[in-house]
Amino acid sequence: MSAALAVVASTVAALPAAPAMAEPTYEDYCAPAGCLDILPPGQNGSATLIEILGHQAFGTRPKHSSSQLDMYDNLVHHYDGLTDEGLDDFFIDASFGVDAGNVDRRYKPRADVTITRDRQHGIPHIEGTTREGTMFGAGYAAGEDRLFLMDVLRRVGRGELTSFAGGAVGNRGLEQDLWSTAPYTEEDKQAQVDRVANSGERGEQALADVDAYLEGVNSYIDAADRGRYFPGEYVLTGHKNAITNRGKIEHFTPTDVVGIAAMVGGIFGGGGGGEVQAAIVLANFQDRYGAEEGLELWHAWRMENDPEASVSVDGEFPYTQTPDSPVGEVAPDPGSVEPYSIVHDEYGSAASAATAEPRAGTSADEDAPGPDAPTVEELPEEQQAELEQMVEDGDLSAVEGIFDDGVLPEGFLDPRGMSNALLVSGAHTESGNPVAVMGPQTGYFSPQLLMLQELQGPGISARGASFAGVSFYVQMGRGVDYAWSATSAGQDITDTFAVELCETDGSDPSTSSRAYVNTAGQCTDFEELSVSNDWKPTVADGTPAGGYTLTSLRSEFGLVRSFATVDGSPVAFTELRSTYMREVDSILGFQQFNDPDAVTSAETFTEAAGDIGYAFNWHYVDSEDIAFVNSGANPVRTEGTNPNLPIDAYSGSGWSGWDPATNEADYHPQSDHPQEINPDYIVNWNNKPAQGYTSGWSTGSVHRNDLLDARVAGLIGEGHQFTPASLTATMMEAGVADLRAEQVLPVLLEVLDTEAVEDPELAETVEALRAWTESGSLRREPQRDAGYYEHADAIRVLDAWWPLLVRAQFEPGLGEDLYTQLTRAASVDESPSGVGHVGSAFQYGWWSYVHKDLRTVLGQDVEGTLGDEVYCGEGDVDSCRTVLLDSLAEAAAVPAGDVYPGDEHCSAGNQLCADTVIHQAVGGIGMWPIAWQNRPTYQVVYQFSGGR
Repeated sequence: MSAALAVVASTVAALPAAPAMAEPTYEDYCAPAGCLDILPPGQNGSATLIEILGHQAFGTRPKHSSSQLDMYDNLVHHYDGLTDEGLDDFFIDASFGVDAGNVDRRYKPRADVTITRDRQHGIPHIEGTTREGTMFGAGYAAGEDRLFLMDVLRRVGRGELTSFAGGAVGNRGLEQDLWSTAPYTEEDKQAQVDRVANSGERGEQALADVDAYLEGVNSYIDAADRGRYFPGEYVLTGHKNAITNRGKIEHFTPTDVVGIAAMVGGIFGGGGGGEVQAAIVLANFQDRYGAEEGLELWHAWRMENDPEASVSVDGEFPYTQTPDSPVGEVAPDPGSVEPYSIVHDEYGSAASAATAEPRAGTSADEDAPGPDAPTVEELPEEQQAELEQMVEDGDLSAVEGIFDDGVLPEGFLDPRGMSNALLVSGAHTESGNPVAVMGPQTGYFSPQLLMLQELQGPGISARGASFAGVSFYVQMGRGVDYAWSATSAGQDITDTFAVELCETDGSDPSTSSRAYVNTAGQCTDFEELSVSNDWKPTVADGTPAGGYTLTSLRSEFGLVRSFATVDGSPVAFTELRSTYMREVDSILGFQQFNDPDAVTSAETFTEAAGDIGYAFNWHYVDSEDIAFVNSGANPVRTEGTNPNLPIDAYSGSGWSGWDPATNEADYHPQSDHPQEINPDYIVNWNNKPAQGYTSGWSTGSVHRNDLLDARVAGLIGEGHQFTPASLTATMMEAGVADLRAEQVLPVLLEVLDTEAVEDPELAETVEALRAWTESGSLRREPQRDAGYYEHADAIRVLDAWWPLLVRAQFEPGLGEDLYTQLTRAASVDESPSGVGHVGSAFQYGWWSYVHKDLRTVLGQDVEGTLGDEVYCGEGDVDSCRTVLLDSLAEAAAVPAGDVYPGDEHCSAGNQLCADTVIHQAVGGIGMWPIAWQNRPTYQVVYQFSGGR
């Protein structure tokens, strides 16, 4: 075997084999077919240079890099008639341990820990005789499976992605997003680590766990560097030399963990903000309708607590509601808001907007090798020799430009709400034990942001998914006799403050001033948090040389987002998040989730969730109970504070007990958070958790959680006794349903049906839409690889009609200015073809506005109307029907090539391709597209038949 190819195989022999493990000391209470999970595309997210070259040149795949992708994708095509016995075709065994006949590798990275990987998928099962050994093993396995991704994530956390991975526009947007929302100095990060470590016994243990974990990561870095089997992306980005091995892979530190935690928490566990845009919308309402009526209509459209909104638990849990007598509200003067740009001192391609020249040689995802692709070692000898020669000659032309668009997509840090959960109590299951099908939707990447692992050691027993770089604990998965998962909650933990600007020399301030009045009444400069990045072309990213400095402005009241005037006086609008400067506090909750002595019931799980500061909805199941609990550092607002609009920083409104030095405040106790144990069922799809818990714009009568709720409630009403398979099938059917077609189209048809449609072609279009909604409103092929949807033309028409319909229905009544501002506060549509191949769809849109307004036109009962205004046809059924028909006729005439205009992945007019899910390559290994499915990325199916 040649030298470079020998490196590929060297990891197998790099460590001493471990003797057969003794019988585990833990018990496993999974029911038959009761512990299953799936995380596409595959466990192995690391590829050497020779493997990347082989993938791009000859269509090879590293072992275990895509073994779960087809299993995941197949469910959407085969969920009809699903049985418990058939679940193994679509999920992998999530019981503890590895059967003796299924061991691929068993090795000891140090004496007190054994890692066993299974033959089918290569998942690490880590068992330590000491806790330190368990954590070391977790870090070592993370380095094996996700090292380059971990490095990318820590660079994002530092705001230094471009200087590491290249100056691609996507990389710039990503680091700018992070540095504008979570900028920290190294001292800031270390202070957070120290505070948690000094918080008590669990905090001390957490720091010890992190240190041992990082020791494992860094041990793998050293071993991979010596053995030259480190990820090949380090060569392609210019950090290592393939021939001389010069260059260094930097060790990880505890402050890197803080940066990664801030990024993950900000994307999936944040909430709130946007109060300046809310104030602009309010001003537009009042300009059009007058102060009193405008305020009433703003509240109606804001839908803080719509009585028709889908909720997950019973009861009222008041939080962040607009007070009856607000104190300290402010609004920017019209047209005065100036967003603050953190980008400064641009040069080279940063200033000229030059991008990489298009380069041939890299394979597009639609041409990516499929599941039967060979490994490099399985290539014919002549192709192996050719790859060896490429490395020896330094010929990397086959992989040029793989990061020309960036290593992660632009907008990656936008807040996400993409996870769901279905739990049914034992009263409605065939076995009498509860069933749960649940998981987080974290996007689709190759390798995945999450990784699977099992951790067994003193004080820890868990199997499940963890984010790369912070995988010292399982974040979602199972314990000995219980399981848990999360959905993003998004409750308001971020407020906006209007901060008075000043000049330190006493001169008159303006919106160009960069000093403010602090809590002591003194004029002080904003703190500048800066990072300078420079880049040059590499094999991976050909973006011309350039650079810039990113500078966030920090005040005691948070980070500056914009400048404006209020009543003519210059201010900065700052945003303050309750978890800012407290990014790692949640580690204590996750530690308890993994501890079998800490979680022994639904009640103790609920208590543990109280130690998680990020905004999540947690779902729990064991052999007897199901439970829901919302977590988050919900600050207590002082009386009269309105968190839904900007707050005068000096008015006395804001957070009770707030300390500007530490950003600590009084927080609502866990009992104030939505929670429930043992209802008949729980469903959540990032919807409002409970009545009274203020939600975002447009959260009303139609939400994608209705797709779950209607199905589960309907089956229970019919007396159905759920099994793991039937609950999985219920989830999957909802995951291919078009929310607009299922929930709103029937009301549209009611309006149209008030008279016969005279135009024959339009009547045919209406009947096609009716046939689709009556058949289930699914966006699904009749069979796998059919290449088209059933009801394809009706789908095309609705995709074209929705934005035209919304504008035609509302803009005449609202006026162009108000309508435009409302669309900035709440997006109009989120169809599968309009979200960029990310899968998750129908979270945000004007579904409730359309639904409520049309029901009002029809004279139906509507709780929580859009105020006293009726928009479609000014409330006249005939006029409204004309609006609908005219916009429908316009939509029907739009050709498929305009509805689905095509992109780098799909040709114009290809409806099925426009919807497809595409894994963003965060490295040199791409994946093939999969069918659209609105479904968790990591998904679990759990049922326990007993417990401790």
